[in-house]
Amino acid sequence: MTAPSLRFRHATPADTDALVALVESAYRGEASRAGWTTEADLLDGRRTGPDDIAACLARPHSVILLAEAADGAGAPELLACAHVAVEDGAGYFGMFSVRPDRQGGGVGKQVLAEAERLAREAWNLQAMRMTVIDVREELIAFYERRGYRRTGIKKPFPYGDTRFGLPKRDDLRFEVLEKRF
Repeated sequence: MTAPSLRFRHATPADTDALVALVESAYRGEASRAGWTTEADLLDGRRTGPDDIAACLARPHSVILLAEAADGAGAPELLACAHVAVEDGAGYFGMFSVRPDRQGGGVGKQVLAEAERLAREAWNLQAMRMTVIDVREELIAFYERRGYRRTGIKKPFPYGDTRFGLPKRDDLRFEVLEKRF
């Protein structure tokens, strides 16, 4: 499958409902099982909400990057998103979501590359960091193939905070991954 041509833009508050729907579809519930990024076996509940979107949009040096199909003649089709921000002197990459039926076709690689370009060129940063649930070996391997390394820095999973989902396991934690530019 050839990677689709994408058009990138920054989200606005008007994109909130579409963003929540996209992120939820990529990580939670049965719809997420169509793709490989599902967390449905690890977590129930929400992955994001309008409050998260509003906080990302209001934060200084923070954008939600949208990837839309660039080859459609009709209304733009939202395929993917990622939150990109400046955090602790480096880029932060999170809320990365690709529509489950478009995963595995190169969309995610293009979004990650655009996010890295934004961090390097717009904000003049030397590194990008992210946190990944450390039992997600396949996802960590995806990032490692793109130059990220495991830092060994672990952060606790916020058990009891339903804004992050309802854990199905008691051994979840985050690991920080980093790529130097």
